[in-house]
Amino acid sequence: MDRVYAIGDIHGHLDKLKVAHALIAEDRARCGDMDAPIVHVGDLVDRGPDSFGVIQYLMEGQVAGENWVVLKGNHDRMAAMFLRDTPMVDHMLLYDFNWFHPRIGGIETMASYGVEVAEGIRTYQLHAAALAAVPKAHRDYLEALPVMHRVGDLCFVHAGIRPGVALDDQVEDDLVWIRQEFHNSNADHGPLIVHGHTPVDEVTHYGNRLNIDTGAGHGKGIGVVVIEGREAWVLGAGGRKDVTQEKPLFGF
Repeated sequence: MDRVYAIGDIHGHLDKLKVAHALIAEDRARCGDMDAPIVHVGDLVDRGPDSFGVIQYLMEGQVAGENWVVLKGNHDRMAAMFLRDTPMVDHMLLYDFNWFHPRIGGIETMASYGVEVAEGIRTYQLHAAALAAVPKAHRDYLEALPVMHRVGDLCFVHAGIRPGVALDDQVEDDLVWIRQEFHNSNADHGPLIVHGHTPVDEVTHYGNRLNIDTGAGHGKGIGVVVIEGREAWVLGAGGRKDVTQEKPLFGF
C-alpha cells in the first residue's frame, strides 16, 4: 500500500511549514518508512510573513534530494504572473482585484523580499523593484510548479477538478481556482482528490475528496496528513488522528 504525506496551504508561514515537516519525520520514524513522498498542495506564498523563506526552504530541500512534490496554487500563479518580464494579472480574479489587493497577499510577499508596496506606487515602478529583489531562481521556480500529481489511488491538486472531465483533460484554471462545482459534486472522480484552496476548520474527508487546507492564510495551522490507500490521518503532537468520512461515499 502506498503511503503519502501531504501538506496543505502554507501562505508564507515558514515556521508552520517546518513544524509540519517535523511531524512527518516523527511519523516516518514510527513507520520505518523514510522514503514516502511529501506532497505540498500549493499556495506557498502570500499573507504570511516569509514567502521568501518558504520558497527557499522548498527549493533547497528538493535540490538536496528530498522526496518532495510541490504543486502550484492560485496565489503562486498570481505571483509568477506579476514577476514575468511583462507583468500580468490573473484573469480569474474579480474585475477590480490584482495581486496587491489587501485581501490577496502580494503586499506581504513583496515585503518578505524587502520591497515596500507604497500607497500610490505605479505598477511599472513596483515591477522593476520586484524583479530586482526576487531572485530569478525563485521566479522560475514559481512559474514551473506542476499543477497535478498522481500516485496510486490519489490525485493531488491545489483547488480541485472539474467533475465529468477526464483528469488528463483538466485545465490549469480549474486545478488552481475551482470551488463550488467541485465541492458540490458527489461523483466518483476515480482517484481520491486531495486538495486545499478552500479553508475548513479541520481536515475533512468527503469520500471522493480530501480537503487539507486548515487556514494557514487566515492565522490558523497548516494541515498535515498521512494517507494510506484512501484512508487519511491528521498528524499532530499526539501522533495520528483518524480522518473519518463526513459524508457517505457517493451518497444520495
